[in-house]
Parts: sequence; C-alpha cells; structure tokens
Amino acid sequence: MKRAGILASMAVGCALAQQPHVQNARMETRAVTGGLEATVRTIVNVQSTPAWVGYAVPIIRGDRQMCCWNNNERGCFLEPRGSDRTAVVSNNQTVKLEGPTQLVVLYRVENRQIGKVRSFSPDCELDAGGLPFIWLTGVNAGESVKALEGIAKDTAGAAREQVRRADAAVSAIALHDDAAADQALEELLAASQPEQVRQKAIFGLAQRNNTQALNLLVAVAHSDKSPHVRGQALFWLAQRAGQKVAEAAINDAIANDPESEVKKKAVFALTQMPAGEGVPLLIQVARTNRNPEVRKQAMFWLGQSKDERALAFIEEVLTSKK
Repeated sequence: MKRAGILASMAVGCALAQQPHVQNARMETRAVTGGLEATVRTIVNVQSTPAWVGYAVPIIRGDRQMCCWNNNERGCFLEPRGSDRTAVVSNNQTVKLEGPTQLVVLYRVENRQIGKVRSFSPDCELDAGGLPFIWLTGVNAGESVKALEGIAKDTAGAAREQVRRADAAVSAIALHDDAAADQALEELLAASQPEQVRQKAIFGLAQRNNTQALNLLVAVAHSDKSPHVRGQALFWLAQRAGQKVAEAAINDAIANDPESEVKKKAVFALTQMPAGEGVPLLIQVARTNRNPEVRKQAMFWLGQSKDERALAFIEEVLTSKK
C-alpha cells in the first residue's frame, strides 16, 4: 500500500511538473476519459463561458524555448490586455539551457467551438486573463496529433481565423515526438488541402528533420503540382537536409522543373545551405546553365555573397569581358 501510494504521488508530481505556471486563472485539473477528442468535445459542449484547455505531450529534441517577451518580462498573455489590467507575468523564471522535453498545447474554447490553438514550452509563464483554465492529464501524443489534424482541416469560421487556427495546429503537430506527426503532416500535404496549410506542413516536416520527413520533402520538391509548394520544399531542404540530399534535389529542380519561378527559387535555395556549401554550386550554375534567367539569378546571389570564392568568380567574369 505504501509503495502504491508513493508511485501514485510520483505520477501526480510528474503530471504537475509538465504543467506550465499559469497566473490570473481559475485552475482545474481533469484526467482524460474516453480519449482526448471526446474529453475536449465534452468541455466544448458544456462550457458556457470562454476558457482555456491545455495538456502536455513529449516534444521533439531541440533548443526550443517557446514563450513571449513583454516589456523585458518573459511570459505570455493569453488574453488581450485591457487598459485596466496590471501585468502579473513575472521575470523571475529560470530558463533551462537544454531544450524542453514537453510541449504545452492549449485550446481556447468559446461559443461551443475551439477558436484558437497555442503552444508553449513548459517553462513559459502564462496569464489566462481571469478565464477558467482546465489542465488535462493522461493525454496520449498520438491522440493529440489526431485532434490537431482535425482542427487544421476544419473549414468552419471566418477565413482569417481559420488560417490562423490551422497554422497553429500544424505547427504544434510538427513538434510532437510521435510517429503519428509524420503521417499527419503527409496527409496535410495532400492536394485537396488549402495551399496555406500545405506550405505550413512543409515547414513542419523541415522542423522534424528525420529520414521520413526529408524523403517526403524531396518527393514534394520533385513532383508536387503546385510551383509554390515545390519552391517551399526546396527552400527548407537547403536549410535542413544534408549536403548531398539538398544538392541533388536543388540541381534536379534547376535542370528539370518546368516553371522558371521554381528554378529561380532553387537557385536562391543554394544561398541557404549552411557554411557556404551552396557557393560552388551557384558558381557552377552561373558558368554552365543554359537558361539565361537562371544564370542571371545565380550571378545576382553570388554578388550578394561575401564569400571569397564568389568574389573571385565575379572578378574572373568581369576580366574575361574586357
């Protein structure tokens, strides 16, 4: 009995440790029953006033401190600050040097629907503006991904609100340390989804930076029907993929993409490769590409570079024309 009591206390302590520090709120803790979506739907259906619902799930590795700064004070106001409101978010928090292990996901509930999605790291101090704040325990990461995917695909509400909600939901999905997130992002890349959502999904895949995500980015850069989406995939591949993967995808786009604008974006993507890795490739494009617009674009970006190799090549070109 004593051992069981200790284990129960440890479990409660772990759940509370993941909970962010929330001020100016009417706090309540509930356990998930019947799955996350059912629990949230119950809250949405019975909540008569605006409220925040939140939980924590494992986050992908990385140095991600997701918070806000207000007049040199670190913390986020979840509700608009009226003229009679006094700031209560403090600046006395300890910022961890290592990245967080948990992601805090919040839903704002109002008028029987989810109006906003926000995500933070657990060390971020939050001000709930006096609203109820319902903290859920026992949340499964895969169920969280599924719920957020449903929000991202939801077309209800005003267009601007819908886009913001979808953007926030896709960003939160990308940070989940769960294989379901890769599958959800792939589904959000489907041609049937709005292009805004598809481009956000590409950014999400780039954040994950695993083999499955990178392979999908390469496939999108090569064959997606939308020039804008192909261009975005090339941009993030240059920043996130290894040199060989990025180089192959970008060179393929420069040589074979049917759209001139995508070719130009591919040239620009070379400037985004780390440690100047793209400079020799830009020089090669400027020397040998048959498309004058592509060569012109390569020369332009070489001219913007402070790299000695780029400057030497430009000097060589100018000298040869004399």
